Amino acid sequence: MSVAKNRPPNPQQQQYETIHDAYEVHYYDASSMAYRHRFIYGPLVAGLDLTDASLADLACGSGHNSLAMRSYFPTITTTGYDISPSACRDYETRTGGNAHQIDLTVPYKAEQTHDAALVIGGLHHCVADLDATFRNVAQMVRPGGYFLMMEPNDDFILSVIRRVWYRRDRWFEADTEEALKHDEIASRAAPYFTPVRVEYFGGPAFYLILNSLIMRIPLKAKPFLRPFLFPLERIYNLLPGRKPYAAFLAVWRRNEVDV
Repeated sequence: MSVAKNRPPNPQQQQYETIHDAYEVHYYDASSMAYRHRFIYGPLVAGLDLTDASLADLACGSGHNSLAMRSYFPTITTTGYDISPSACRDYETRTGGNAHQIDLTVPYKAEQTHDAALVIGGLHHCVADLDATFRNVAQMVRPGGYFLMMEPNDDFILSVIRRVWYRRDRWFEADTEEALKHDEIASRAAPYFTPVRVEYFGGPAFYLILNSLIMRIPLKAKPFLRPFLFPLERIYNLLPGRKPYAAFLAVWRRNEVDV
């Protein structure tokens, strides 16, 4: 595991170290992984061929997203990047791949260039300096490569309530995380990336299954809720527009420019 030197302290690192164990249990149990495959991973990689690709797993956590990508593309090579030393250690143990402890909001000289980068719910933790983050990610992805993401949607009709929630709930570090508007971040990233597609999603199962930790849903209840909530989620995701949805998926293409 490599560690970035001389990094200024970031509240997100302390926050994740604090919630690491609870986060692991709730966000990667069988029901949450089933949700991820049905509503996040599958739609995100649809139409993409990442056979033999090198993937940067950003905000990698303990490696579940990388293992999921390997299930879709068995010959893919994954490398983890995370601000948390605990996450990096767990990533290497779980995946057998390398992990690098870095703060994406701090200028970083990439040691490796990848065919694609993936971030699942990690970009909204980088709002302290999104411009630096996009520049760092652009260094990691070769021109013509892909940047895949899933993030909370700030165009959501209930975003005002969510912002208040972020301020009051101990599971959030409100000063350094917030939901994102896809079009706004795409504009900021325009020197480096061009959007290919964006999809909005996220209804009852997004909160009660995937986000059971913050909703205080007992783990034992999730297998019983899942058979009812997944069909409802599929129907909910047919609603038009972006305002009904808690999150978005996006695929961007790396521009043919030097960084």
